[in-house]
Amino acid sequence: MTATLPPTGPGSTRSVRLPLGVRLVGAVMRRGKAFSVAHMDEARLARLQQTALPERGPVGLVLGRLPRSVQVETASLPGPQGDLPLRIYRPRGVSGTLPVVVAFHGGGFSLGSARQGDWLHGQVCAGVGAVVVAVDYRLAPTHRFPAAVEDCWAALEWTHEQAVELGADPDRLAVMGDSAGGNLAAVTSLIARDRGGPPVRHQALVYPATDLTEALKEDRSYRENTLAVVLSNEDLEVFHGHYVDDGADPRDWRLSPILAPDHSGLPPALVVLAGRDPLRDSGLRYAEKLAAAGVPVRVEEFHRMPHGFLGIPYLARDARAAAAAVVAAQREALDR
Repeated sequence: MTATLPPTGPGSTRSVRLPLGVRLVGAVMRRGKAFSVAHMDEARLARLQQTALPERGPVGLVLGRLPRSVQVETASLPGPQGDLPLRIYRPRGVSGTLPVVVAFHGGGFSLGSARQGDWLHGQVCAGVGAVVVAVDYRLAPTHRFPAAVEDCWAALEWTHEQAVELGADPDRLAVMGDSAGGNLAAVTSLIARDRGGPPVRHQALVYPATDLTEALKEDRSYRENTLAVVLSNEDLEVFHGHYVDDGADPRDWRLSPILAPDHSGLPPALVVLAGRDPLRDSGLRYAEKLAAAGVPVRVEEFHRMPHGFLGIPYLARDARAAAAAVVAAQREALDR
């Protein structure tokens, strides 16, 4: 068992200058408070949740476009409380049985959609040569914890059961997710281990939210990135309030996978970190937990990047390198 981790201990990133594209995004977000969940009332949040991103048009200049070698179709699966929408990505012109990756989007459990991940999902689809199944799980605050966990688990089970119909190999299965989706990928990997399947071969955790307890506030990255681009500490508080109701057990590892009593026997992991992210240190702490339990884990850190940088691939220059790391890790894990 091997682990590849950055030097021990979190380092300060205050002196690291953000790239121009990221600074422009930050300037726009600071001017328009409507972009921040901390400044949304319930009506605006509900409208955003119900607004579908267009398949074409200028939105692709921000979120990135699908590679031409990838085709996408929409479908649904039966979830715990109704059908769950899916986006299924396939590489064009590739025959044979392919590996399959189940993807969970970010957005603080309250925002986002499978559509917003088109660029990254397309990179994985084309680069790994895999079918990618991305699920639109139920969103908070209408659907609080554990709704998202239940939906993502249902998506993992459905994908494994339907793999042959999808043209995929049920024994070459991986999960991936960014931010809240990274939390859900980690949690579903733990559940799959505890229940004896489906057999997950790899977990790609991109700036994951692994610790939703008060311990997060002790992290240096949390304290140094109070007003970070894309995700501020105030945003984190609001997202937490939307997702976790007062009756939830704060020590439940399905909320905070870092609290799982045992991390051994989990699939190999890639953990992607952003240096200018309040969640940076909690992601590293989770990687260290995995490594200490004997799980092969690799950490890739992009020091000048903010949380969510893979969602703005044409403005964040390190997005392509981060996506390439995800592709390489999953391709290696899913190779026959």
